Amino acid sequence: MKKKIPLIKELNNDEKPTIHLPEPLEDFLPEKILPKDLLRESLPIPQISEIEVVRHFTNLSHMGYGVDLGFYPLGSCTMKYNPKINEEIANNEYFTDLHPYTPEELSQGALEIIYKLGEALSKITGMDKFTFQPSAGAHGELTALLIIKAYLRNKGENRNIVLVPDSAHGTNPASASMAGFETIEIPSDERGLVNPNILGKYLNKNVAVLMLTNPNTLGLFEKDILKIAQMVHDEGALLYYDGANLNGIMGYARPGDMGFDAVHVNLHKTFSTPHGGGGPGAGPVGVKDFLKDYLPVPTVEYDGNKYYLNYQVPKTIGRVRTFYGNFLVMLKAYAYIRLLGDEGLKKTTEMAVLNANYLKEKLKAYFELPYPSICKHEFVLSGKNLKEKGIKVLDIAKRLLDYGVHPPTIYFPLIVEEALMIEPTETETKYTLDEFVEIIRNILKEVDENPDIVKNAPHNTPVKRLNEVYAAKVLKVNWK
Repeated sequence: MKKKIPLIKELNNDEKPTIHLPEPLEDFLPEKILPKDLLRESLPIPQISEIEVVRHFTNLSHMGYGVDLGFYPLGSCTMKYNPKINEEIANNEYFTDLHPYTPEELSQGALEIIYKLGEALSKITGMDKFTFQPSAGAHGELTALLIIKAYLRNKGENRNIVLVPDSAHGTNPASASMAGFETIEIPSDERGLVNPNILGKYLNKNVAVLMLTNPNTLGLFEKDILKIAQMVHDEGALLYYDGANLNGIMGYARPGDMGFDAVHVNLHKTFSTPHGGGGPGAGPVGVKDFLKDYLPVPTVEYDGNKYYLNYQVPKTIGRVRTFYGNFLVMLKAYAYIRLLGDEGLKKTTEMAVLNANYLKEKLKAYFELPYPSICKHEFVLSGKNLKEKGIKVLDIAKRLLDYGVHPPTIYFPLIVEEALMIEPTETETKYTLDEFVEIIRNILKEVDENPDIVKNAPHNTPVKRLNEVYAAKVLKVNWK
């Protein structure tokens, strides 16, 4: 039985004070420097020893789950292991102590890294120029849409519609709305892809952008992408690439060659920054030449002798973030790209695709496979065959926690009933994948022999099954 960890306030020992603060100087008495409404007679600081503090937070750290502890097949999020050497590089004091207001002549190394990372991402994606200001993928979407909007307005066009497939990430319509566009959803065809014949019914002179993820959220490559790009451009609209799934094609195909006009790249998914829990992230945006005059300022340039910050971008949309973005995230991405090189990046894609297809073939015997095509980096199963046994994929996900595995994404994309969305990533071994298949097999055996174990899971976690609907509707963040 796991020991219950008390709240730190519950460890309080008033009989044995451990905090000894010196008396304040006369000029710094609280009543002399603070307004009356901010004064209080005591502070509710728990009186506990150093060893109690250390044990408390060390015990709490053991209750968390991360990719360093086990398998994390969270579809569409690429929660993969990242080389620790990149963390060491980013922790170097010459980088961590560099203030963003440091003069350009003293920041040449940092500016060179940003500039050369832009060159590398341009080569990888087929774009011409990057900005590194956006803090995350959704922020990159918004930035790219604002750039496109400014470009169209400059041409005298007030197009107001953004098209997104029904399998798109939820951030796509949200970003479009924030940028002032109306979103229209395009239904996928029986292949799970965007069908040119269906797309043609939605294209008109009011359409500004088609937002696509390729491979899409089902892990499938949009086979008609060249025709789609031609149709969009013939209508005078632009094509935007959501780079969340770049892991599935990196080194083998480039969005720019497919006809995309702007992209965002998730450095925290594809290029070696652990993400989750709110950050840190980076969603740099790359554009083709005809859009580069609209990029946020400043851009980083090189005149042949020195690197500098350029604020003279003629039609810039302005800043979208303070300074130049999350520099240490850029640094890790640059180190990762240099470490792997061209062939290493291709190998990363090969392993991500191989692992996904291996796991798909192993698991399709236990679930329904709505789209049986060869996938890229991820795939989606359906657990609707379990409904007749009274089991939901939510139950499967919760039971996986008891086996020490983080569950995959469930109930997304919405076009698949009882969806299980799985991305094994390129860093997992065959042993881990086989172990995951065996765990799934054991859980499904439990479904047949003792379904209540699955329905009431998890049993071995610090807290049992939560009422997630209630938690989402009733926000309580107080420790009480």
